[in-house]
Amino acid sequence: MRIVTLCGMGFGSSLMLKMTIEDILRARGIKAEILAWDLGSFKGQQADVVVAQDDMARHLKDYPGVVVLISNLVDRKEIETKVVGAVEGLLKGAGGTK
Repeated sequence: MRIVTLCGMGFGSSLMLKMTIEDILRARGIKAEILAWDLGSFKGQQADVVVAQDDMARHLKDYPGVVVLISNLVDRKEIETKVVGAVEGLLKGAGGTK
């Protein structure tokens, strides 16, 4: 499972999301490669799940994979609910396990 967190520069909100998601998935025993990138570097790359703040929606509207948009970067519950839902949905769909 490859998860990419995105922001404009690649070290602000994307890094914050990356660290939060790592903690959440680790606590649930879900293994994933989680990378924090800037939008420009991500173009042409692939991920199972892309997580970004909701103001990035227009840049991700044509992305063919799963996109999770977060409204409040400090709301751990929102991040957990949305990201875990997306990850578990992919794992179930692929017949995968934690």
